[in-house]
Amino acid sequence: MRVVIVTESFPPDVNGVAHCALQTARHLVDRGHTPLVVAPATAGDAPDDGAPCPVVRVPSLPLPGYPQVRVALPSRRLAAAIAGHRPDIVHLAGPFVLGVRGMAAAARLGLPAVAVYQTDLAGYARTYVGAGEAAAWRRIRSVHAAADLTLAPSGAALRDLEAHGVPRVRLWPRGVDTVRFRPGLRDDGLRRGLAPNGELVVGYVGRLAPEKQVELLAATCAMPGVRVVVVGDGPSRTALERALPGALFLGRRTGDDLARIFASLDVFVHTGPFETFCQTVQEAMAGGVPVVAPAVGGPLDLVAHGRTGMLVPPRDAAAVRDAVWSLAADPGLRAAYGAAGRATVEGRTWAAVGDRLIGYYADVLAGRRTAVAA
Repeated sequence: MRVVIVTESFPPDVNGVAHCALQTARHLVDRGHTPLVVAPATAGDAPDDGAPCPVVRVPSLPLPGYPQVRVALPSRRLAAAIAGHRPDIVHLAGPFVLGVRGMAAAARLGLPAVAVYQTDLAGYARTYVGAGEAAAWRRIRSVHAAADLTLAPSGAALRDLEAHGVPRVRLWPRGVDTVRFRPGLRDDGLRRGLAPNGELVVGYVGRLAPEKQVELLAATCAMPGVRVVVVGDGPSRTALERALPGALFLGRRTGDDLARIFASLDVFVHTGPFETFCQTVQEAMAGGVPVVAPAVGGPLDLVAHGRTGMLVPPRDAAAVRDAVWSLAADPGLRAAYGAAGRATVEGRTWAAVGDRLIGYYADVLAGRRTAVAA
């Protein structure tokens, strides 16, 4: 099967869309298929040496106020790449700007398209402009209604899409690398560096941006015997360093280094209320770490409250603090939650998730053949 993956982001970018697009391309190659990736150009035109397949980069500009995010500019390169690859199907990863153009190009060429919903644009509209939620949903509905199939990463996302009139939605969660992320990487030396006085190590991993609401960790930072560790970068870093006195900011970490940090935490906390999935929760669970997360969006599918972690009301700093306090007081409970979390994610490999995606491709192609025959 020949597939074009049109993605709004791709490594070296570090975010959920980029990671999922990379894993999708890898799995397609592993299964003997022929993918091509089309993505925005990176700052400085970083090489794609580690990509599993050819990557076509289209011109882009940094998003004002958020230079880590790049937005594709209009370019004939996209349509030429799709046509030149002669795909059986077009995969649109988080379609917003480049993906919308990819959808239009697929339609002109008579190609089926699968759109993967990955970003809560309505939530971002509320966060960044305080309005525009209805307009964001109109755009989402318009883009995804044109696809043969829309894939939602969680039950909450699927229900949101259907409630706002998006047709033909199926569930497609994300995989996790349970070989890289594992409890055995817990590192006592690293822990001594993070918490030299034996503090409970509470970690956040992710982008440092307004929608992540990392400032909710302020009350946790003030707890005696707790060291908050923040991993990631983004436009909010300077403000968060002021808002979280005593927290240790490690910057962006990836690969085995990130896996070692995850496994060395005592508690993982995610604060953002706009997650359509929340991959870092899965990575923490794979590392055997108990999770505290908001009871909204993607974490509802991932965290079993009272078994693998604790779900708390969104945007509630006191609830986050209280959940951390209860876990700090009970090492046995932390160990039980961590072990249960690891057991929960062991079957959620990228291979299993990738095979499910290929099954959806086959369903779409069969549907197209049936429609032509009729």
